[in-house]
Amino acid sequence: RCQRWVENCRRADLEDKTPDQLNKHYRLCAKHFETSMICRSSPYRTVLRENAVPTIFDLTSHLNNPHSRHRKRIKELSEDEIRTLKQQKIDEAFERKQPTQESNENSEQNTVSEEGGEEQEEEAVPLTLEERENKDYLKSLFEILILMGKQNIPLDGHNVDELPEGIFTSDNFQALLEYRINGGDEVLRRRFEMTAVNLEYCSKTQQKQMLEICENCVREETLREVRDSHFFSIVTDEVVDIAGEEHLPVLVRFVDDSHNLREEFIGFLPYEADPEILAIKFHAAITEKWGLNMEYCRGQAYIVSSGFASKMKIVATRLLEKYPQAVYTLCSSCALNVWLAKSVPVVGVSIALGTIEEVCCLFHQSPQLLVELDNTISALFQDNEEKGNELKKICRSQWTGRHDAFEVVVDLLQALVLCLDAVSSDLSVRWNNFIVGRAFVLSSALTDFDFIVTIVIMKNVLSFTRAFGKNLQGQTSDVFFAAGSLTAVLHSLNEVMENIEVYHEFWFEEATNLATKLDVQMRLPGKFRRAQRGNYDPEMTSESYYKEILSVPTIEHIIQELKDIFSEQHLKALKCLSLVPSVMGQLKFNTSEEHHADMFKNDLPSPDTLSAELHCWRIKWKHRGKDIELPATIYEALHLPDIKYFPNVYALLKVLCLLPLMKVENEKYGIGRKRLKAYLKNTLTEQRSSNLALLNINFDIKHDLDLMVDTYIKLYP
Repeated sequence: RCQRWVENCRRADLEDKTPDQLNKHYRLCAKHFETSMICRSSPYRTVLRENAVPTIFDLTSHLNNPHSRHRKRIKELSEDEIRTLKQQKIDEAFERKQPTQESNENSEQNTVSEEGGEEQEEEAVPLTLEERENKDYLKSLFEILILMGKQNIPLDGHNVDELPEGIFTSDNFQALLEYRINGGDEVLRRRFEMTAVNLEYCSKTQQKQMLEICENCVREETLREVRDSHFFSIVTDEVVDIAGEEHLPVLVRFVDDSHNLREEFIGFLPYEADPEILAIKFHAAITEKWGLNMEYCRGQAYIVSSGFASKMKIVATRLLEKYPQAVYTLCSSCALNVWLAKSVPVVGVSIALGTIEEVCCLFHQSPQLLVELDNTISALFQDNEEKGNELKKICRSQWTGRHDAFEVVVDLLQALVLCLDAVSSDLSVRWNNFIVGRAFVLSSALTDFDFIVTIVIMKNVLSFTRAFGKNLQGQTSDVFFAAGSLTAVLHSLNEVMENIEVYHEFWFEEATNLATKLDVQMRLPGKFRRAQRGNYDPEMTSESYYKEILSVPTIEHIIQELKDIFSEQHLKALKCLSLVPSVMGQLKFNTSEEHHADMFKNDLPSPDTLSAELHCWRIKWKHRGKDIELPATIYEALHLPDIKYFPNVYALLKVLCLLPLMKVENEKYGIGRKRLKAYLKNTLTEQRSSNLALLNINFDIKHDLDLMVDTYIKLYP
């Protein structure tokens, strides 16, 4: 479009510019397009349709209008023009702040200036001294807020309850204001020199308003890159508590201009107990509040705590109904077996998972406890030192997230119980009261027969998916071949279901042997006996009870979850991984990606030439030089110097790596999740703020203070 505009407008001075330079630094006049090519999404901006091409050119009107002659010229951007460009950004931010009914079709990414960028030469109204001082004052406030966000300093200082009556103390925000005034900030000094010392310099309401603008401006920098990239995927993490309210952390995956797959945190959304309402609000936030076009979404994944899985699955289903291309997948940062266990709709499994997390957390809080556990393991595994050393190493990692987490806890159970018993019964002052109390409670939980049966059955059921799940988190070739082994995994699970009587008998026997070793009595759960008040079937045994309440529903659920998460569309996409040269090599270059790439046909720049291009791609790698290694990952393939000669292959690889199942190869582009975890770990629940969290997690994203100030003045005049 830009090139067509240059040619037809006869702009000789722009002929040497590339289309990319024209797209980034110049604006097309809306009057060069047919009205049918333009969508008016709001009073503040217009956007072009995807296939819009400039066709209207009047090359003689300037001859009849002496005032318009020679208006178009190339020059350095003046301050007025810079201010005009910033005003356009403010208009976009202002528009997102207001509720809109904008449809997805109008969310195209090419913003057009109604007046024509090169033709705007209006003089900006000069600011008065008062207006300039007000802007400088607001800029100082924004600088302090951004500093507090980046350094994770809460807005509030001392709790009122901590102070004697009649004593006033500044909160953190006001304390920094005072420090800055004392440091020589004349703008702030003049503003507050006549203010009483026990008054707030900036009200809580104003702080909240300014923080929202900071959050929106920083988020917009990431969202702008996402829109430029077109395609993206949505990933949510476990529900978290933000100042007493449940929120859902949201991350977005996209490929940036440098061909790097990135996963960035873009904010928290309030969690709703009703999944249908959550689905509606989730969709509205992404499309209306954040301005992303879900037609370009190519994947969705939800990491959830126990109890939330069924609700998030409904959200995924509702989005799939509207956007079939948004494939529902597993997330690369979560082991398949852990994800399956958290989604099992059996209360006993949720309780067991919570207990295991608490045990792991307690031992990681105290290095002395880990040493005590090491000594206990050494004593128990004297005859198998290799196994003992392996378990010691595992204990020092976040082992609850492993594929074989239930197998680990079964192997460690005796050592954990003996260690916790020793700590809780130690009469010396070696351990503090908190550790002694937690050791006693957790020892009781671990020696509950219900817990023992649950972990043994989960260990055995998930053993059928362990290797499959491990391959899904492996190299690209591992993921490709794992997709082909799903049928065998489902066949094994169905065979177990058909012979559940036999399998459950073996599993229950293993559980009773482990319980006997720990001197735990085998019996029906107390909650079940209390609920029945002694009226349950006398022929019901513990074995038959756990078969019906645990083994059968768990296997049925896992079979169904695997079918749902690895839909036909998802498997088709994974089969396209044979585009990666190393996978091609393992298949002896006998691949047929075009049969599976149909689902991405509309995402390709030239779908008609796909077959020929794939043939050339295979030939290129089949007849490569002896010293040339085959790229092993999508990341390596996207960074090949000659990938630009294979536009369809590039487009396919770009969409494939967006699938949340694919891991972010370059760790520095996937740190959004790590920073999120660090923020939640280092910040007290009551001091968490969704606004400050975004500033802290995205501390390295550039920000425009002038834009923030101008936006604030426009929104809150």
